Amino acid sequence: MYKIFTANPKTEKRLKEYLLLRKYINSKLDKFKENPYRNMSAHKLHGRLKGKWAAWLGSDIRIIYSIEELKKKIIVEAVGSHKIY
Repeated sequence: MYKIFTANPKTEKRLKEYLLLRKYINSKLDKFKENPYRNMSAHKLHGRLKGKWAAWLGSDIRIIYSIEELKKKIIVEAVGSHKIY
């Protein structure tokens, strides 16, 4: 099982806001921690975000993240609408 971390205070604040507004996100994140490569429509990014991943949290909410496989860490780098790309 992976653990979720945030890359900076702004991302942490935004993620907490979404968790309060949309309770279903907690259960999605629990499933996501099992396999961040496949759950929640996860996909690799290209271009300037090459090496990072994106996933869908619901309706218009996306996350951009990186994975530290050896430490089993998911580092959330951005949370928001599709505009975060």
